[in-house]
Amino acid sequence: MSRKRICIDGFNIAMPRGSGIATYARNLNHALRDLGHQTQILYGPPHGGSKVPLLDEIALVNAWAPPVKQWSKLGSYLRKTVPPFGRTVRQVSRTGFVDTRQVERNAPPSDVVWSSRDVFHGANRVFNNFGVCTPVRFARAGGERPDVMHWTCPLPMKAKGVPNVYTIHDLVPLKLPFSTLDNKRRFYQMCRWQCWVADRIVTVSQKSAEDIMEVFGVEPSRIAVTYQAVDLPPRLLAQTDEEVARSIEGAFGLRWRGYYLFFGAVEPKKNLARIIEAYLASGVEAPLVIIGGRAWLDEEETRLLYDDLVEVTAIKRGLLRRTDRIRRYDYMPLATLVRLIRGARATLLPSLYEGFGLPVLESMLLRTPVLTSTAGSLPEVAGDAAVLVDPYDALAISSAIRTLDSDEDLRTELIEKGAHQAAKFSPEAYRARLVELYGEAG
Repeated sequence: MSRKRICIDGFNIAMPRGSGIATYARNLNHALRDLGHQTQILYGPPHGGSKVPLLDEIALVNAWAPPVKQWSKLGSYLRKTVPPFGRTVRQVSRTGFVDTRQVERNAPPSDVVWSSRDVFHGANRVFNNFGVCTPVRFARAGGERPDVMHWTCPLPMKAKGVPNVYTIHDLVPLKLPFSTLDNKRRFYQMCRWQCWVADRIVTVSQKSAEDIMEVFGVEPSRIAVTYQAVDLPPRLLAQTDEEVARSIEGAFGLRWRGYYLFFGAVEPKKNLARIIEAYLASGVEAPLVIIGGRAWLDEEETRLLYDDLVEVTAIKRGLLRRTDRIRRYDYMPLATLVRLIRGARATLLPSLYEGFGLPVLESMLLRTPVLTSTAGSLPEVAGDAAVLVDPYDALAISSAIRTLDSDEDLRTELIEKGAHQAAKFSPEAYRARLVELYGEAG
């Protein structure tokens, strides 16, 4: 396979706290670099386009956005109608002056950076207003224009003159329309358009591939299932169990293997309401730790956290304590999250549906037992290395929690099986799938 210049969009990468798709994009970037490809990232900062290279570089990681100037009616109209005729993105020169180490997760290493002011939101506005997609042209820059453009999420954009690869992670907005605030008609039209124009469709599980073929009639030969991988910093994996135990005991007052863990966005598909109901009904003494920022439609999911079923004893520093049974945090830095996963008795993730289910893989990799569901791609990812339950059956979830709590032999068995199952989604296996993909895409 020849070395290629591969550009990915930075739409999710640039988000301060990111998302599952941001993790996917970062891992894709790192895997391509490991394979020896030249990686490029396209950003769309809200401000930029300066003739001063340093200011363009600053715009990529700027914490402060100047007020947007008021547009005239004509200017506003042109701003919405010009993009369908194309956007030209330009290479950002590296001055070496800006220190990005603090925000490196939002600015992963790449060989070339492209930028165009507000290009992603502009393209979305055009699609919403006119139902058309935005062509993207790469300005001539010393022959460094990409050989392939890989769009990592639903974006109404197409790079001119190069193959376009689109990742469709799942069809959750169509499968569970009650669980997201997406405009379902727009999402359907966007995915249908991508399936039509793509040189290749990529997805992250066989189940998602089957959904895409069923809904959009895509030929199997045009879909590549790459799955996902977790590539954690070696320094985090090198910590001993004793070091992790001391850390979580000192920081949170939690005992090693003495608590249950849920982590992920608090949204309906994560099934948090039933997890809490099942946990409370199980009667286990080990506390439940919830790590997840509020997302959308989360009122019902968190209802049991705010009613009188369990007494609230303290709310401090964003931590909710219920006589120490349930604790909730909005966000954890990666290093702290890794330690909390490693120290948990089990991860609870009986989601209603997932395109992949990264928390399941992350937990197995970190040698933590998993309780997950029989829905979507989760059986595909978990294999026989997790306890699987019907996600709509709170009694079954509760019974499974009690079983995990009392059966140490089962937990040990799941840890060993989980390590073996996680190896199927290793960075090496992921890179091998990318070799196949890019060997065919170019």
